[in-house]
Amino acid sequence: MEFAFTEEQQMIRETAAQFLADTCDSAAVRRAMATDTGFEPELWQRIAGEMYWTAIHIPEAYGGLGLGYVELVAVMEQMGRYLLCAPYFSSVCLGANALLMAGSEEQKAGYLPRIADGSLRATLAWCDASGRWDADGVSVTAVRHGDEYVLDGSYRYVVDGHTAELLIVAARTPGSRGGDGVSLFLMPTGCAGVTRSWLPTMDQTRKLAAIRLENVRLPASALLGAEGAAGEALAKTLALATVALAAEQAGGAQQILDIAVAYTKERQQFGRAIASFQAIKHKAADMMLKAEAAKSAVYYAACVAQEALTGGAQGAELAAAASLAKAYCSETYFFNAGTALQMHGGVGFTWEYDVHLYFKRARASESFLGDAPEHRERIAVELGL
Repeated sequence: MEFAFTEEQQMIRETAAQFLADTCDSAAVRRAMATDTGFEPELWQRIAGEMYWTAIHIPEAYGGLGLGYVELVAVMEQMGRYLLCAPYFSSVCLGANALLMAGSEEQKAGYLPRIADGSLRATLAWCDASGRWDADGVSVTAVRHGDEYVLDGSYRYVVDGHTAELLIVAARTPGSRGGDGVSLFLMPTGCAGVTRSWLPTMDQTRKLAAIRLENVRLPASALLGAEGAAGEALAKTLALATVALAAEQAGGAQQILDIAVAYTKERQQFGRAIASFQAIKHKAADMMLKAEAAKSAVYYAACVAQEALTGGAQGAELAAAASLAKAYCSETYFFNAGTALQMHGGVGFTWEYDVHLYFKRARASESFLGDAPEHRERIAVELGL
């Protein structure tokens, strides 16, 4: 596949980089991550109302810009570079994609315009504490009683789950396994029986939550699609989110390389900048090679994701491309962050330098939605190996 940005895509990418450089510096990141919500409302309003990023790939029929997944990935790459603290990944890459994959026309028309204009923050809850990131991680049960569904169980690692205004939750028919028997539901967070709590994690720049459902009753109209038939839609939603997360990782890998190189040009040892030492040059070259390859994997996956959204690519092809990108970008980001720590020496571990923020994001993102060995195993299974 020969890939090159169009003039419009390059403009979107450059505009995103400039906006985030101006509004998402180290001080802004540290302010946001210290709050309970994990973001600053003023910046979120600018992202939605001024930059229109929340509307990028949402179809025009539902109040969006109707652009493609490559444009979304280009923005996610820049968000990863600047460690943006905002409910963007949860609302757009999880919530909006779940609606696009499984919602009816009425449900899409009712919720997507509000996500597009930033007035509704959504997220997706599906996995429990088992550490399974696919449909096997769904343990919440849904039992139909007349015109209602009763949901019971717990979710873990829900991105922005303690502050989202709309939860899209996965639940299964009792006794079912894997993707069989899985349903998706729209759940306003004010429902009786819903308990949400913030989970302290290593990465303070991305907030995760635990959600407990106890005898939660939802009307039949809350069901997305057919009962017990959302396994494929959930898998596609998670694959699309995986591509977006890999883009964020690729951006972070590039930024931590830039930070490390800038530091080595300033740090003096034996009367000259340590950037002139051959050992440092070798480390930087390894980091650059990995960062460039990561971008290639991400934009290949973004092209496949766009085809999947328009009906041109099958779910298996999307899943394979997403796993390829996530596996490589996870290892690249963590490698680059760890190498940057070494290049900074002792100060890299201190609170005053931002290296530790990227290191923590790299480690947390490596696990979220599956680590590299898990995604390689998925590719191997798909290939019949």
